[in-house]
Amino acid sequence: MKKILFLFILFSSTCLFSQRTIHVFVALCDNANQGIVPVPKTLGNGQNPRTNLYWGALYGVKTHFKRSKDWVFIKSVKSDNPKILERVLFKHATSNTYLLADAYDGKYIKQTITHFLEATAGNNEESINHNSVNLKFGGNANLLSYIGHNGLMEFSVRGNFTPKNKMKRDAIMLACISKSYFTPYLKQTKAIPLVWSTGLMAPEAYTLKWAIDGWIQKETNLQIRERAANAYNKYQKCGLKGAKRLLVTGY
Repeated sequence: MKKILFLFILFSSTCLFSQRTIHVFVALCDNANQGIVPVPKTLGNGQNPRTNLYWGALYGVKTHFKRSKDWVFIKSVKSDNPKILERVLFKHATSNTYLLADAYDGKYIKQTITHFLEATAGNNEESINHNSVNLKFGGNANLLSYIGHNGLMEFSVRGNFTPKNKMKRDAIMLACISKSYFTPYLKQTKAIPLVWSTGLMAPEAYTLKWAIDGWIQKETNLQIRERAANAYNKYQKCGLKGAKRLLVTGY
């Protein structure tokens, strides 16, 4: 009996220790409020997550992850932030990894980017309880991602970008020319740029999903970037060499 209890405690401790979390910040595509080439009205309504290009459409974050056999949709979660129109929680099918995705109203893209960057510095911690487990997101997440238009091409942001602690945080930024524009901020927050872009791109969820596949398996940054490039080439038909020039890792 004592041996069984010991094994149970050991198993529980191992599961808790190995738990990792991902927080995805999505600025909904918004024809009216962002400096983008307009897309069809339903895809570019930044106040309607259900049909939005980066959320409810086929390759939007919510839809793409719900359709994936690798992820289990757990529930929608209410957020106290009125700028977040929808928040969803997923669990990876074969690992102790949880993903929280936030759909921000497209007209608040500046706040979305600010919140993302602050989280990469370890700020704005959030907790969600699921099945008596305390899941840590925001600045306590292991991996943070921004998806959407690169608003930094039009404005700068201010926030608390000073690292709160020495915790290692990885970052994926899928937006046009994100490496050039996000570099000054990431050098402040000390997050690790796992995947970002050197040119114009479609920041759809397949690239994020394939990169996360490698991250969960604890592959090297180069291997994870390779996965992202392969995903982008598969869906965009741009050629693998072009995808590798577009999607890079590190500084």
